[in-house]
Amino acid sequence: MAMKDLSIHLSRRAFVIGGASAAALSQVALWPTSVQAANIVDSLRNAAGSSDIVTHKVRGTISVLEGSGGNIGVFVGKDEKVLVDAGITASRARISESLRALGSQPVKQLINTHWHFDHTDGNEWIHSEGAAITAHTNTRRHLLEAQRVADWNFTFPASPSGAVPAAVVDRDSVLDIDGGSVAITVYEPAHTDSDLSVHFVNENVVHVGDIFWNGLYPFIDYSTGGNIDGTIAAAARVIAASDADTVIIPGHGNPLGTLDQLKHYHEMLATIRDNVARMKSAGKSVEESVALKPTEAFDDQWGKAIISPAFFTRLVYQGV
Repeated sequence: MAMKDLSIHLSRRAFVIGGASAAALSQVALWPTSVQAANIVDSLRNAAGSSDIVTHKVRGTISVLEGSGGNIGVFVGKDEKVLVDAGITASRARISESLRALGSQPVKQLINTHWHFDHTDGNEWIHSEGAAITAHTNTRRHLLEAQRVADWNFTFPASPSGAVPAAVVDRDSVLDIDGGSVAITVYEPAHTDSDLSVHFVNENVVHVGDIFWNGLYPFIDYSTGGNIDGTIAAAARVIAASDADTVIIPGHGNPLGTLDQLKHYHEMLATIRDNVARMKSAGKSVEESVALKPTEAFDDQWGKAIISPAFFTRLVYQGV
């Protein structure tokens, strides 16, 4: 997709915070040109340098830190903390302060849900303080090499060695943690080709990364293997593995997600996918499809920030 077709409703603070209120998410700016889009990553890093980190208690000793890129899951054991995702390095001081407030235990393990910078940018400093990093095999591969994300018009350089996961998984696994274990589920290509979820079984809490954007249209990274059908299938797998009591932590949006919210998200994705597929099969161009508003029934709930209805339509059109 050419960058001139890009239309993203993006509030820098809303993207960094991710789970802001609907009112805050409605305060968005339009990034209509490739020059502006090329600066999105740097702008988000700059915003992370001043954004507050908000701690949400989830259940038991699990919390979510919101305000630095993707939502960061925190498990506090007797002798260690385990993080799910690392946020953006510019937030390091505020993340560290929030972690200290949860207890004196050091961070000994970090699990990345996928490779994107707003979930892995903090890898290096967290590793420098003693944490071992685990991720999907493809996350390691992407971080080792320069990565071009065409829809952001941005090329990420290879990551420093300290940011690269030493332990990798390519199938469903169990990871031992202080006082128990977590179940890691590996997905077929969905948001990217490196998605996994982290299920704290005893607490019935699962962090699903960017498989789920709670209250927002999601980004799908076709540059690194993502696709709309895989995103729908991954959401369905999470639904099948959850119950009404499961807390589902999304990559972005309201950090305390529910099964009902994920079901509505799955329904939205599937319906829009089918709408766009019919238009494409009928010979409609991408711009003709955008003009027909295949997302219209969902825009009030899902289209108020970050990914606009027009841009999400273009993303879906690429994959059907």
